Amino acid sequence: MSDPVDLPEPADLAALCWYGEPVPAALVRLDDKAPDALPAPLPAFPVIGLGPGDHPLAAALDLVVDEPEDAALILRNCARNPDAAAVLVQLLRTIERLDDSSALVTESMAYGLLQGGAEHRDWLANRTAASGPIMAPGRLEVERSGGHLRLRLDRPAAHNAIDRPLRDALREAFELAALDPEITAVELSGAGRAFSVGAELAEFGTTRDPLRAHAIRLRTLPAWPILACCDRLTARIHGACIGSGLEMAAFAARVIATPDAWFQLPELAMGLIPGAGGCVALSRRVGRARTAWMVLSGRRVPARQALTWGLIDRIER
Repeated sequence: MSDPVDLPEPADLAALCWYGEPVPAALVRLDDKAPDALPAPLPAFPVIGLGPGDHPLAAALDLVVDEPEDAALILRNCARNPDAAAVLVQLLRTIERLDDSSALVTESMAYGLLQGGAEHRDWLANRTAASGPIMAPGRLEVERSGGHLRLRLDRPAAHNAIDRPLRDALREAFELAALDPEITAVELSGAGRAFSVGAELAEFGTTRDPLRAHAIRLRTLPAWPILACCDRLTARIHGACIGSGLEMAAFAARVIATPDAWFQLPELAMGLIPGAGGCVALSRRVGRARTAWMVLSGRRVPARQALTWGLIDRIER
């Protein structure tokens, strides 16, 4: 049974909505009683609108929902991981004004900040140990035909969870594409039943120093060379497209999905934010508010909705 909808009633941001002490998250009802303007800058926590998305205040908010149940879900999630929720919206507001490379550096630093925080430490301490056989390391199928470079994630038994070997192979392949002007088209796909379920969870926490982890991301994230060749990149999505899998695909100039594809950013529940370039790539594709909604709600976005948003460009069988 879902929790009952129990929304606070602030008239404006001067009457802050403290949902689950001591968690700040402001709810602004977008009706005839809404304030005429919002403080600038916004406070350093999520500011959520409840009402029509075309309200004059909507564009200034972190996100807008039109149903009380959606607002209640997001407020509950903010209450569970307030630090991650606050860092997310501050980051998304900031990177709107930055070029892509600067935004990637800023995202990595924000992610590192949360890696050293209590919410992520608690998630690491409480996560359930993986059961079943140890999965083989990930591999990347690379095929070049003339100017066409085809890359396929090939770890189907793990639903193409991206471990260190697969991440490093992706970085090398995209570096090749970025450096070779004769490569005019790059295609990224996945083997098996899903495009990718995101980063390999067993590797979370292996580097506990946030500064060192930030330095590693700057050297190894595929997002950097993807950025340099994204105008030639097509991502073909089927099944689940989660976390870092979605973060990479969203950089592509063309994202084509099957009707069964679905998309999700689950990092908030881990006390984190998307840290493989997703805050940059998603916000450039669908805007700051929809990116915030995906992270703060944790909900799946089906292919048809993703097409309406512009998260994908076409649906093909």
